[in-house]
Amino acid sequence: MNQSALIRPDWTPATIALMVLGFIVFWPLGLAMLAYILFGDKLRAFKKDANEGVDRMCAGFKRNRRGQWAHHRTGNVAFDDWRTAELARLDEERRKLDEMREEFDGYVRELRRAKDQEEFDRFMRERKNGRTGPEAGFESS
Repeated sequence: MNQSALIRPDWTPATIALMVLGFIVFWPLGLAMLAYILFGDKLRAFKKDANEGVDRMCAGFKRNRRGQWAHHRTGNVAFDDWRTAELARLDEERRKLDEMREEFDGYVRELRRAKDQEEFDRFMRERKNGRTGPEAGFESS
């Protein structure tokens, strides 16, 4: 943590002033500032522990190695085969949509590049002709 910070979890004049002001304005604010002063250093460790706990809890929702959602067999072979085929079809559709999105992103990038090039060329022409500034691009009719 940056020790030169004005507001850090320590007894500095700024944190004491904020705590007193918090108690004057609305007592829970002062209490929150007091908690920050006392326990602020432990906040980083708490956040790390909470994130790890949520990651462990949600581990079952992640995809398995084959790229399909982890699921249990139902015992009905026909249904399981249909579900596997549908998931494969949906994965193929997702792949196609991702490819289309990448193509569109490339198209938009190229349009922006062309527009930027056109604006730059216009600026250079106007500069060469001695007209510069924002009003140079707007001619009166």
